[in-house]
Amino acid sequence: MKMIYGVKDKPKLPALLVFSLQQLLSIMTATLVVPVIVGNGMSPAAALFGAGVGTFVYLLFTKFKSPVFLGSSFAFLPSMSAAFAGAVTVAAGYAGIIIGAIMAGLVYVVIAAAVKFAGVNWINKLMPPVVIGPTVALIGLSLTGNAVGDLQSGFKANDVSVCSPYIAIVVGLFTLTVVMLCSVYGKKMPKLIPFIIGILSGYAFASVLTVIGNATDCDAIKVINFDGFKAVFDPITLESFFAVPDFTFMTAKDGLSGIDGAYLSTVAAAYVPVAFVVFAEHIADHKNLSSIIETDLLEEPGLHRTLLGDGVGSMAGAFFGGCPNTTYGESVGCVAITKNASVYSIIGAAAMALLISFFTPFVAFVNSIPPCVMGGVCMALYGFIAVSGLKMIKNVNLDENKNLFVVSIILVSGIGGLELTFGEIKITKIAVSLILGILANLMLSRGKKEEE
Repeated sequence: MKMIYGVKDKPKLPALLVFSLQQLLSIMTATLVVPVIVGNGMSPAAALFGAGVGTFVYLLFTKFKSPVFLGSSFAFLPSMSAAFAGAVTVAAGYAGIIIGAIMAGLVYVVIAAAVKFAGVNWINKLMPPVVIGPTVALIGLSLTGNAVGDLQSGFKANDVSVCSPYIAIVVGLFTLTVVMLCSVYGKKMPKLIPFIIGILSGYAFASVLTVIGNATDCDAIKVINFDGFKAVFDPITLESFFAVPDFTFMTAKDGLSGIDGAYLSTVAAAYVPVAFVVFAEHIADHKNLSSIIETDLLEEPGLHRTLLGDGVGSMAGAFFGGCPNTTYGESVGCVAITKNASVYSIIGAAAMALLISFFTPFVAFVNSIPPCVMGGVCMALYGFIAVSGLKMIKNVNLDENKNLFVVSIILVSGIGGLELTFGEIKITKIAVSLILGILANLMLSRGKKEEE
């Protein structure tokens, strides 16, 4: 896949700002929703700031050679909830989620040291294309339910979509259509920023429907909730435009006295095993990105560097925003669709994340984007992730039963949702499928060698 902009290419400033905003919009909704799900007063704006910090740390460790944005990790949602549930006070819970992120980050540091010592050849042998290809495809396919669910929803009241699902679908498909037309038929800038144009077009369409719905008191076409803007500007104060996010460490410092050995054990049990699970997804993401930009990131800048960037970036991000960070498939999908691998776009997106987290109206705008608009966009993003994985196995001989079994096991166990839960520890379907694929490949490859 030939890139329009390579990793080291630097677009002109006006274009760079737009490309950076597109990257930011592609990851922003998911990044902001994690602290909302965890609750306990966690700040979405602080999570966005933490994602920007984590991304900068990642870029530094990877020598600015890996063009991907880090955002709030959904894998650690149960871990964060367990940290709050086991804390004596909410403030202690804030301290716990920072400590947990540090523990998880240290797992990455240890693995990075082992990789630096042993090299990456063993990983390539353990995870050849027949294993990693369907796993990457599964990452995209596993998110399809989220995309379709969002596609059918406008803004929600009491977790129920207010507008008709058919209206939401129309808005979402309109958004997707704009993205597709810009990407396929667009010239120059529209071809490079299909997501920005799609999101803004979908938002405008949804706004028109919502205005009509409010005027006619027709709930079925009320797609957007503008109450967030009303809350920001009623009354109009300085904080209506600029506000310092509620950084996690500010609350956590008041809860350190509530930390004891038993609680630290609870946090460790909740975070450390998940770090090993996310390690598998880290490799899959970087294998996928490597195939897109046609540069093996596990070799250069090296898996040890990407792991350090991810781990230390996650620690830094959680210090400010509470949420451990991870490389985002949405960001990888954005690179694939726009064919813009410029690391400067990621730098710009990280800088924007830091600045915008203080800009109240923009955070309110993003929070007001209806799920159906992002669902339309994510149908393309998640689909491209799946297709990228399938392209990895295009040269694999699937007439050979060994390969057919490995791919089948990964896809069926993943799409079927096979997960393992041990107390507060959940091994995700992606990790379970990857482990089963590795074991099947090792067993069948050994048997084949013995036959030969």
